Amino acid sequence: MIRIENLVKRFGDNVILDGIDLEIAQGEIIVVIGPSGTGKSTLLRCLNFLERPDAGHLKLGDLEIDVATANARSILAARRRTAFVFQNYALFANKTALENIAEGLIVVNRWPRKKAHARAREILERIGLADKADAYPASLSGGQQQRVGIGRAMAAQADVILFDEPTSSLDPEWVEEVLGLMKQLAAERQTMLVVTHEMGFAQDVADRVIFMEGGRIVEQGPPSQLFNAPRDPRTRNFLRKVLANQPSGSIPDDSDETLSAAE
Repeated sequence: MIRIENLVKRFGDNVILDGIDLEIAQGEIIVVIGPSGTGKSTLLRCLNFLERPDAGHLKLGDLEIDVATANARSILAARRRTAFVFQNYALFANKTALENIAEGLIVVNRWPRKKAHARAREILERIGLADKADAYPASLSGGQQQRVGIGRAMAAQADVILFDEPTSSLDPEWVEEVLGLMKQLAAERQTMLVVTHEMGFAQDVADRVIFMEGGRIVEQGPPSQLFNAPRDPRTRNFLRKVLANQPSGSIPDDSDETLSAAE
């Protein structure tokens, strides 16, 4: 359903994405992990044209785009097929929860206000915030704000939802409620591309985990393979650090036969 070919993004002389190739099937849940500053969030932002890629091709369903020459119409079409969940919620402070969810339907999808508000109420019911329809972001907890952000993405009925570290700005007490909603979407086979540091979520929910470093995809595979028998030493080193305090996430030493065989 989604194909990314040779995607390149530079900021000045810095190459942030260095020829990314990736295919995502309908209903697939992909989690992207890797060190900070390696281009994970930029990848998501380029797919939604929040950042303009420098080169590459995108295929979103029947829409094909040469990103270097994409015009306003193509970019709008891409945004209608993708929905973005930001790490800092990105809600309109002067709009209620209901209005935040409905806004994209009115502005981007050109829905009548009454229809958009009816859809927003349905979404609020689904995410357990029906009683917060008239609440403004300042009166909501971090977890509630992020659930509204996810609700906004759900309302768009996009081909894929892009999650950019959706729990990184949350206090620990609110993380589980947001992950719970994401797990619900995963169970419904909503296509998802998730950048996260929540390794437990990746292990439990992902169909495929991608490890990125230096603007490239280093390794990818099902969670059972990538977490328990990573083939690349860079993946191994990263996981050893992040799973150091998680007994279930043991990573073989570099001297193990698994690594020797891979090399």
